[in-house]
Amino acid sequence: MLGSTHGTLTTDFRARVEACGETPRTAVHSSAAPSSDDAIPVDVSGRPLHADVPDLDRFFRPESVAVIGASDAEGRPNTGITRQLIAWADRVGARIHPVHPTRPTVFGLACHASVADLPEQVDLAVLLVSDPLPVIEELADTKVKFAVAFASGFAETGGAGAAAQERLAAAVRRSGLRLLGPNTNLNAFEEFRDDLDGPAIALITQSGHQGRPVYTLQELGIRLSHWAPTGNEADLETSDFISYFAEQPEVGAIACYVEGLKDGRSFLLAADRAARNGVPVVAVKVGRTEAGARMAASHTGKLTGADTVVDAAMRQFGVIRVDGLDELQDTAALLARARRPEADGVVVYSISGGTGAHFSDLATEAGLTLPTLSQAKQDELHQWIPPYLNVANPVDNGGHPVGDWRGRKIIDAILADPSVGVLICPITGPFPPMSDKLAQDLVDAAEQTDKLICVIWGSPVGTEDAYRTTLLGSSRVATFRTFGNCITAVRAYLGHHRFTARYRSPFEDAPRTPSPSYRKAQALMRPGQQLSEHAAKQLLRAYGIRVPREQLVTSAAAAVRAAGLVGYPVVMKASGPQLGHKTELGLVKIGLTSASQIRDAYRELTDIARYENVPLDGILVCQMVERGVEMVVGVTQDDLFGPTVTVGLGGVLVEVLHDAAVRVPPFGEDQARAMLTELRGHALLEGVRGAPPADVDALVEVVLRIQRMALELGDQLSELDINPLMVLPRGQGAVALDALAICR
Repeated sequence: MLGSTHGTLTTDFRARVEACGETPRTAVHSSAAPSSDDAIPVDVSGRPLHADVPDLDRFFRPESVAVIGASDAEGRPNTGITRQLIAWADRVGARIHPVHPTRPTVFGLACHASVADLPEQVDLAVLLVSDPLPVIEELADTKVKFAVAFASGFAETGGAGAAAQERLAAAVRRSGLRLLGPNTNLNAFEEFRDDLDGPAIALITQSGHQGRPVYTLQELGIRLSHWAPTGNEADLETSDFISYFAEQPEVGAIACYVEGLKDGRSFLLAADRAARNGVPVVAVKVGRTEAGARMAASHTGKLTGADTVVDAAMRQFGVIRVDGLDELQDTAALLARARRPEADGVVVYSISGGTGAHFSDLATEAGLTLPTLSQAKQDELHQWIPPYLNVANPVDNGGHPVGDWRGRKIIDAILADPSVGVLICPITGPFPPMSDKLAQDLVDAAEQTDKLICVIWGSPVGTEDAYRTTLLGSSRVATFRTFGNCITAVRAYLGHHRFTARYRSPFEDAPRTPSPSYRKAQALMRPGQQLSEHAAKQLLRAYGIRVPREQLVTSAAAAVRAAGLVGYPVVMKASGPQLGHKTELGLVKIGLTSASQIRDAYRELTDIARYENVPLDGILVCQMVERGVEMVVGVTQDDLFGPTVTVGLGGVLVEVLHDAAVRVPPFGEDQARAMLTELRGHALLEGVRGAPPADVDALVEVVLRIQRMALELGDQLSELDINPLMVLPRGQGAVALDALAICR
């Protein structure tokens, strides 16, 4: 500590220094939640509605840096790291202070024996020691802003390492500094080119090596401004860097490689900030194969695996998820540099009819809009293109003109069409001089337009001058090597701008105080128990969700009286707190039309329950609702994001069809409607084979009411399943015919 003696410190410090070394390995991350802050506004579930943006200026551009464990001894791992840090500090204009218990100098710089001997308060402490915990404690009184821990042996190694990481995280929270790592590397201190112009990519990776393709984009003229290698995320996490980068004026796009998210709500708040600022976030998120690994009692739980929720949450907040590192670099590069589109229409311009047809098939299948050019525009193009060639879109030029000005005229005429926002030219292989002239005309046209021009250079060689010099030398043309990556990037580009144009933060409207429904629902909750169908439907009623007319009875005579009140025909069902799927046990009888059928059904249902040893709270006599579309709506708990809401096609085939969409609260009506359009069976709601359109407005209302329930009951409700929710013809509403609820 500053001002204290350090005689006992030196021996321990020397031992830690001798054991240190860089460990740039892939990390698994601590699940420790951030400490709460009463000043942060929260929603009705107690989750934060706002996340402060960490001021990372002094991390990336410090004025002073301490290198603890610095070395200049040949053959030591720390020597190379120290040398790189000295060079980096010189580039960013920082004063650097080596710290080592036995060395008077390191690389000619005065070396300090301990943290206590530092001549000034430093912005950044780089810990080149095997055990960073004692050093964090020593730094606590120095008011250092940031620290970096390279050491491994934490959560990535298992239970004991996770416990050690939690001790480190606790020490960081007590200290007041912010920590990058542990198990990180030197990527934050790379040398970035300063001769490149335009918006930059900011890079976040949990595995340093996985960021190399994006970093290498600088060699193709794409600017990179920051690299945050988050490692095990004991403190600073991916979300912190997204929030920070989204506020930086030079950042045009954020590229992420994510292995595990530390906190779901923090990630959503960071993505929300980026969406509000119009900054695209492109992410590779590994772990897709975890989907379906979780078992649950409800249909809803079986429909939503962990990766399904992550995928939905990313779409919900505009994060563009891609699969490959090549897609990450190409999509981020395009989004960083391209101007806002003037139209969604894509025109394909090619020197081969086959190439144009092939690319157009792939683009249309991916959802891009290829408008048919007007007859007037086609007539204009036929001034320079033979009349026997198709120019409706794709535009087949039959061979780009080489010897005169016609090629540029064709390109300019296409770009002048108001329906065209993107021109894509696939060049499957070099064909000089035609491909050379075509590349130059495209580059020249790009300098004179705000519309996006993309070129696919399909040559496997990639050494051609038209590619290396003409196309890559232009900051206005987006160049790709494959059809697939071009289509992925253009789709993301158009989708991002559509999304941000209409985006409104759902956190602005998230409820902060409980509704009257909450008080009614609280009286029905039974911690650790599954509610009976009757109790689950009372829970739905509390939130204004319509259920059939029904009565719970405990005798055959009462069942007959109830049927008369409910109105024939009726459905009879066993109701008990341990009953899940009643149909499989024969505990549902439908279409009952007489008193004798009621008495027989009552006797049979109770006999089956006794045989199956299933306790009942009674038999439900229910109104029979037949005409409508069967849907499932429910709530499940996700380990990362908390309560989630699912809607899908319901009925007895729900787990066979597996047609569902999921959202993470809070969300608005627009997202509730978007969930329905994502369903493969969405056409059923519109009416098929003579059936009337369903009451979609009523279905959306149910989804929003279920969301409110999920928010207010929060962690008290483990699962809720409405199946089926019968959506009646338009204007007639929706009725929850069956419900299952499990309390935590």
